[in-house]
Amino acid sequence: MSEKDGFVFAYILDGKAGGHAIDQERLRQWSAEQGTLWLHLDYTSEKVQRWLSKESGLSLLLVESLLAEDTRPRCLVSEEGLLLILRGVNCNPGSDPEDMVSLRMLFTEHRIITMRHRRVMAIDDIHNAITSGSGPMCSADFLLMVCRRITDRMGDVVAEIDDSVDELEDAVLTAESYELRPKLSDLRRQTISLRRYIAPQRDVIARLQNERIPWLDDRGKAQLREIAERTARFVEDIDSARERAAITQEELSNRLSEQMNKAIYLLSIIAAIFLPLGLLTGLLGINVGGIPGGENKWAFAIVSLSLAGIAVALIGWFKRIKWL
Repeated sequence: MSEKDGFVFAYILDGKAGGHAIDQERLRQWSAEQGTLWLHLDYTSEKVQRWLSKESGLSLLLVESLLAEDTRPRCLVSEEGLLLILRGVNCNPGSDPEDMVSLRMLFTEHRIITMRHRRVMAIDDIHNAITSGSGPMCSADFLLMVCRRITDRMGDVVAEIDDSVDELEDAVLTAESYELRPKLSDLRRQTISLRRYIAPQRDVIARLQNERIPWLDDRGKAQLREIAERTARFVEDIDSARERAAITQEELSNRLSEQMNKAIYLLSIIAAIFLPLGLLTGLLGINVGGIPGGENKWAFAIVSLSLAGIAVALIGWFKRIKWL
């Protein structure tokens, strides 16, 4: 198979944690007796869209759900199987983790169809596991493995966010404000973007354990419950990080306001000291007759010392009334 035509790869699982790859010709000849089929597709490919509509045997409503442009985490159990749409953090090079990638999946007892546009690392993990002989043995194993791998990578990103908040909380008293403000804004934007998809994904995985899925036993549902609880903890951690970032930003704003108030206060004190001095010098500087000491050679020195004395007296008075 070629990724250029949208068919990324296809495997028939052998039920022993391994499998063998097949091409499109063998795909048309596949039957359930040969083993569980896993088909991985790029849903943006026109060939894939035609195959889903005409050759896959799926209903039009299900095909439209798989090919929808804007998707949120959801699950739907019907006679045709389990439709599951999840979001994973974007681990592709040069991408932001909060720009989460969509993974659309359809499960039946003997057939698995997974679809994506951007690369999903959880699928690559399963692909490599099959190659090494440690992959899923059936549809239930595949479902649990893909949910677990998506959640594991989600945990790494949430832990990095938590560490970033710790660093910003420590730096708020020492670093310059122009360095912290964009970091805090980016962090809050990241937590909002992550929560937008992780919160409904928590509900979807929790709902799976209550659905009637014939090929998913109680042990598998118990593992889904653990994954749902982990995802719920991630949502709580994201909420906590967002609140801490908001508090840190508020503390930074208070710090900036305090610095501004101190600067304005100092300027006000200086203005209060020089206001009477400026008034006196302005009166003495008017160009009219009768200025006292105009003919005295010591007049300038006397006036200067008088102004200095007034300034010292004003400073002493400000300290006495606790303005300084």
